[in-house]
Amino acid sequence: MDFGEGALTEENSARHAELRIIDSVEWAGEFLLPQLEVTKKVDSVTVHPTCSGRHLGLERSLTRIAGALAERVEIPDNATCCGFAGDRGLLHPELTASATAEEAAEVKTEPTSKYVSSNRTCEVGLERATGEPYGSFVYLLEEATRPV
Repeated sequence: MDFGEGALTEENSARHAELRIIDSVEWAGEFLLPQLEVTKKVDSVTVHPTCSGRHLGLERSLTRIAGALAERVEIPDNATCCGFAGDRGLLHPELTASATAEEAAEVKTEPTSKYVSSNRTCEVGLERATGEPYGSFVYLLEEATRPV
């Protein structure tokens, strides 16, 4: 049996070629939501699309998921990068405050019953900026599809 570096590299390459790694938004929209029954839509939801979600082309998917779970979906026109940058917003909250100021002002003019995103640090930043309880869209998905 050859345990040399070359054998492991070839075996790993073959295994990795078979993998498909997807974001939670894609997984929920493509595989999970179609298998579930929405039993309780919320009145309205504000969605903060993340930078990584935009780069992956998942903004529409997140909006579609929100639309399946709420009667009205708000995506602020000023929803841009929250400035949290991983843990940077923990160390320098002024960065996030500055980056979210316009979005927060807009969110405050159009209140909704839920506030969601797809990244916890973005949610923390938006909570600080708006005073609203942001959470993962997955929590809303679970609540809306909970058996009656």
